[in-house]
Amino acid sequence: MSTLHFPHPRIASHPSWKWFILSTVLLGATMSALDVSIVNVAMPTLKTTFGVSMAVIEWIAMAYMLTLTIFLPLFGRLSDIFGRSRLYNLGFIVFSVGSLFCGMSTTASFMIAARVLQAVGAGLLQANSVALITQAFPASERGKAIGIQGAVQAVSMSVGPFVGGVLIATIGWRAIFYVNIPIGFLGTIAALFILPPNQEVQKKERVDYLGTVLFASGLAFIVLAFNEGVKLGWGSPTILMYFVAGTLLLALFVITELKVPYPLIDLRLFKNPTFFLGNLTGMMSYYVLFAALFLLPFYFQKVLGYSVALTGSLLTPIPLAMAIVAPFSGYVSDKYGPRLMTTSGMLLSALACFALMFMGEAVHLSILVAVLILLGIGMGLFTPPNNSAIMGAAPREKLGIAGGVLNMMRSLGLIFGVDISGVIFTSLEHRYLSEKGFTNVQHVFSNTSIPLPLKDNAFMQGFLVVIGVLLLFNLLAAFFSYSNKSADNMDAAAVAAAKEFVEAA
Repeated sequence: MSTLHFPHPRIASHPSWKWFILSTVLLGATMSALDVSIVNVAMPTLKTTFGVSMAVIEWIAMAYMLTLTIFLPLFGRLSDIFGRSRLYNLGFIVFSVGSLFCGMSTTASFMIAARVLQAVGAGLLQANSVALITQAFPASERGKAIGIQGAVQAVSMSVGPFVGGVLIATIGWRAIFYVNIPIGFLGTIAALFILPPNQEVQKKERVDYLGTVLFASGLAFIVLAFNEGVKLGWGSPTILMYFVAGTLLLALFVITELKVPYPLIDLRLFKNPTFFLGNLTGMMSYYVLFAALFLLPFYFQKVLGYSVALTGSLLTPIPLAMAIVAPFSGYVSDKYGPRLMTTSGMLLSALACFALMFMGEAVHLSILVAVLILLGIGMGLFTPPNNSAIMGAAPREKLGIAGGVLNMMRSLGLIFGVDISGVIFTSLEHRYLSEKGFTNVQHVFSNTSIPLPLKDNAFMQGFLVVIGVLLLFNLLAAFFSYSNKSADNMDAAAVAAAKEFVEAA
């Protein structure tokens, strides 16, 4: 690919060419974001088609998320060594092939394997997307560009369930995977002709295979522990073994990274407060977002008595508000620094969570929609400036690994937000019912022996505590964002280095 010299240096150096690069990155963002939400709609259909248990079907989603999460740093590191454009293009190809295999699946096991391949492609795309934007845009426009990417991802996630439902109803479940193939083909062609030439590293670097194995296996054990803890019990030998193994492997990983000459993750990046606090607050924000998206449908249907159609409609204001606000937030952060937007975003999100705590078992629909829009606005204000600050804090030769870590933290926020919130909610709900004389209840709302008012009270016991935890996370993220003064005071040397890198690209 590199021998063809696409694009021509004179064309690639034109000031407007960066928008073509962004458009190419948006194709990958659309495809990967659409796939995450579109597949969830098909889970009941796949369970019936393959004739397997729910535990097996859950691995169609779990295998994807686990693979994506544990390998994002590796893909980022590989892009720093072998070229971001090259690996981004490869991501389109791998994701498209994985989608083809998913659509051809005749068994659940084949589907799970195909989803792993899909996740590899998605990882190659995600680890390089923000890095390519950072490489193409000057610091004065980086926030706006990342905001546009965030808006496209939010819109794709919001329309995914609708598109998935239409495709399954009119064509069949295989179409939700085949729809990725034409997008992947366009993305591959666009990446070949538009993305900048791969920058060769100044010195030959090796891949840290030992660090990769230690990190991936350690993180996998931790993620599995949180995911399986509810089913097996938090005191079960298996879960305890997962936690111990994961902790030991990650500790060995840190020791290894401090000794090897070319580490998988350069831990010195975390000495920069902007990079460290940006990733921490980023994970906290996604914890809040996905915990809310996980619990709110149950609240709408089980407590408020809304239909499935209305419930689905009520979830769209959050990503749509994010999509509308994100480009504006990125633009403002380019002008005045990220702290104003990140702190304001988390405070608005905290206000939304505070309002949810007073919704109760009866609430006016317009008020509920307004609160959900407020939550989406808060997340839209926070995310682009935070991502821009993280990437701006990374050296130019580390943009790939910085992007990999950024997206890994997002995935961890999703996983922990759903799993930990689920544990808190279930434990408190069951404790309340146990105090009322109903012990060892497995399916609360389908149990006809429990009075409906008691079910509602039990639900609200767990729901309110989870929302309170989300409120606390928002306030902590706002405090950390406001405390991160270095994000607004990038020194002249860092800005000059960024400009030099863009000119060289």
